[in-house]
Amino acid sequence: MSRRRWQSSRPETEDADSGSAIAEFALIASLLALVLAGALQIGLVIHVRNTVIDSAIAGARQASLADQSPRDGQRLASDLIRVSVGERYADKVTVTMSRRGQVEIVEVRVTTPLPVIGLWGPAEVWELRGRSIVEDIDRD
Repeated sequence: MSRRRWQSSRPETEDADSGSAIAEFALIASLLALVLAGALQIGLVIHVRNTVIDSAIAGARQASLADQSPRDGQRLASDLIRVSVGERYADKVTVTMSRRGQVEIVEVRVTTPLPVIGLWGPAEVWELRGRSIVEDIDRD
């Protein structure tokens, strides 16, 4: 009695590739995870930048009001940054007054960390500013 061997209908080259789909999936999935993490980090960096700039502008507007002082603008900018982004981003907020021609300008300058991994990153790298024209109460 002769024994017949079971023969696969697939060619031998397909058998050599079996199991490689798992390895390919692992490589592609890790690459896609890195791309997604990078895109999320870029979004976070843009969010932090826009939030700090908006807070500096709000502080400059506050300091430019006729009945407010530069200290009020600094306090507002620091509070807004502290609440929205974090304590370490509100550490260095300065307010300066300058004159350009007939116009007096208040500038709020915020020096913040650059968020590299999440909100962590090197300190005092970014210098973001907000400006406003000081109100003149003598005009009629």
